[in-house]
Amino acid sequence: MQITVSYSESFIKKEELEVYIDKVNHVHNQLHSKEHYDKMPLGWIDLPIKKNFEEIERIEKAADRLRDCSQAFISIGIGGSYLGSRAAIEMFPSDSPEIYFAGNNISGTYLKSIVDSIKDKDFSICVISKSGTTLETALAFRVFREILEKKYGKSEAKNRIIAVTDGRKGTLLEIAKKEGYEIFEIPMNIGGRYSVLTPAALVTMAVAGIDIKKVLKGAEEAYHAYNNPNIYQNDCYKYSVLRNILYKKGKIIETLVNYEPFMEYFGKWWQQLFGESEGKEGKGIFPAVLQFSTDLHSMGQYLQEGTKNVFETIIKINNPADDVTIPYIEDDSDGLNYLADKTFNHINKVAYEGAMKAHEEGGTPTISIEIPFIDEHSFGHLVYFMKKACAASGYLLGINPFDQPGVELYKKNIYRLLNR
Repeated sequence: MQITVSYSESFIKKEELEVYIDKVNHVHNQLHSKEHYDKMPLGWIDLPIKKNFEEIERIEKAADRLRDCSQAFISIGIGGSYLGSRAAIEMFPSDSPEIYFAGNNISGTYLKSIVDSIKDKDFSICVISKSGTTLETALAFRVFREILEKKYGKSEAKNRIIAVTDGRKGTLLEIAKKEGYEIFEIPMNIGGRYSVLTPAALVTMAVAGIDIKKVLKGAEEAYHAYNNPNIYQNDCYKYSVLRNILYKKGKIIETLVNYEPFMEYFGKWWQQLFGESEGKEGKGIFPAVLQFSTDLHSMGQYLQEGTKNVFETIIKINNPADDVTIPYIEDDSDGLNYLADKTFNHINKVAYEGAMKAHEEGGTPTISIEIPFIDEHSFGHLVYFMKKACAASGYLLGINPFDQPGVELYKKNIYRLLNR
């Protein structure tokens, strides 16, 4: 597995990258120094080489148990507690059990649709929250916990509930211990949006049948691949530098472009990772997500001729898993026989090349992140790549990429308005 980053050389010159050589060295040493590690939530950075094999086996055992007794499984969490696992499940879908996601909004309509869908099915749940007090997640957990207890009784219900939370304190931990739920710990030195490779995502992924050992192996490979401060040998840091160069040129909006629909929720995870990490102190690149070629019929117009404060980062999968060949039709009534025997993936690649060239000519810089293929291994690799790129990019911007003071303010306002 190797990720390759390329960029519009007409917008960025080689000497502009060279300015960042010493800066990236400093950031790399900062991320990997023991002193900094002890002060900041950097547990994710060496997690791939500190795997807890006993915990992994326990996750797989719990997942097997829940699959055996469940037609449906509900993952209850928000932000980093659900986007990573959902990204993986969108890439590697499974029909058994059906996977639902709750606790990520406060829509009664959405929640009722899940309640109706599972009412005649055997189901189990995983609630994911460090504190247990995040409103969206706590409310959804209360609803499904009551349904489980009414349907199975408290004794059986507890065997169908997994709690993923802080291992030292918190409301959810207290409830889980009191009720006897199986508990998996989110390490205290790993923040929510950096927690994809912890039980916060691994439990749901394992229940869906995803090989989490392969995911973690891919992340381990990425740890070694990007443990190098040289931006010409480390495409992870190169991506961070390119973003910062473009930001200083007034390109304050980054659109992450996917050409595969199954990458939609990976894009949403990326959006939270970078948005929550960088958007503070009046700084930060605004992260947006586009799905091509679908959005070429709308947002492509803006990228071509709109305000020139945008750049594109395109995720290109070189060898998609499946394909369809275009058939030959005798009368050529639709005029498409010139494409006969070509594949959809071939045309998708042409769309990528044509759109990228057009947008660059229209004044929109592009960065391409090329991936050989997508499987569990490469998913873990790509997740680690993005997490490290985000942390480095934040430090290059001069902000702390691990806190989120603005998020706490809106929560306080909601609680005040609800008369808590």
